[in-house]
Amino acid sequence: MEQDTLSNLTEISSIREMLSSSGYAEEAINYFLTKPNLGPLQGANHVTELTGPCGDTMKCFIKVDKGRIADAKYQVLGCPGAVSAAMALADIVRGMTLSEALEVKDRDVFRRLVQIPDQKQHCIRLAVKTLEKAIKEYEQEQTDKAA
Repeated sequence: MEQDTLSNLTEISSIREMLSSSGYAEEAINYFLTKPNLGPLQGANHVTELTGPCGDTMKCFIKVDKGRIADAKYQVLGCPGAVSAAMALADIVRGMTLSEALEVKDRDVFRRLVQIPDQKQHCIRLAVKTLEKAIKEYEQEQTDKAA
């Protein structure tokens, strides 16, 4: 058991070092390693999926309460940039109104991550676009129900 723990710590340290040398800041690395907002969301009001030009796919789950995002989670098939961007964005929008969440820009996610490699900037765009799609679809559903 102790050997497994030591092996896991060594593996995490190795991954952390690889990501750091690739241009990821500590904040982005922590989001990737801990994945705090990864997985399906029980009781989600809406779920949507989007695939980026690189082939990464994100599924966004939002739970809305009184016009605010009570919770958000993602499932991500993609690289560390995609995972860290989605995790950070879920943290950013939690508690925001839907209209406030629609105002979140790529640069806001980048600021939360501090630094990711230039060639991974599109991962942030994918996370933001997937959330925007989820919110707009949810709002359309609410409009259709009211009609």
